[in-house]
Amino acid sequence: MSEPGTYLTLARETRAELIIERSRFLAVVAPAATEAEAREVVATERAAHPRARHHCLAMVIGPEGALQRSSDDGEPSGTAGAPMLEALLSAGVSDVVAVVVRYFGGVLLGTGGLTRAYRGAVAAALEEGTTAQRTRVERFTLTLDYSRAAALEGEARGRGWQVDADYGAQVELTLAVPAGHGQDLRSLTARLTEGAATPSFAGEGWMTLGSQGHRRG
Repeated sequence: MSEPGTYLTLARETRAELIIERSRFLAVVAPAATEAEAREVVATERAAHPRARHHCLAMVIGPEGALQRSSDDGEPSGTAGAPMLEALLSAGVSDVVAVVVRYFGGVLLGTGGLTRAYRGAVAAALEEGTTAQRTRVERFTLTLDYSRAAALEGEARGRGWQVDADYGAQVELTLAVPAGHGQDLRSLTARLTEGAATPSFAGEGWMTLGSQGHRRG
């Protein structure tokens, strides 16, 4: 179970293949932070497999999985997209899309067989993957000279915060800290710069802060 202000997603794209009664089920599960990103994955699989009979999909998007979509793409209603979606929900991940491409093998599998095949293909792909934690973050910006920027960047990275730096005459830093830790950044900045700089709040969002280091399954 994820901590408040966090949820699990996939660290990377993974694939699996099942062959059932000569039908090939090619599954891919991939991170997708928006529906548009998920649709891009679907389009890529359609382009890669133009002769496949079906390109079924399921997606779960958002910190509470608020957006859920599925498609049977010509399979009997409820035999493909719904079981694929169930596999994603059972894994407890969000911001993820699953696509299963089916090459028909000439043998009808029936509704039960199709349901098991599509769910099993997604589950097999998930078992090959690792999870990553999505965390609600607050973003801040500030501009420092090189020595102070280096000191702040080192301290921030040591705390697991994300830092982006743009180097010019001075260094423009953008930092993402877990929600509720903005004051920690302000205090750290005040100490390292002797009060000469204060971070400017630049908004909130969600960020993937790294792999959890273990596989599904």
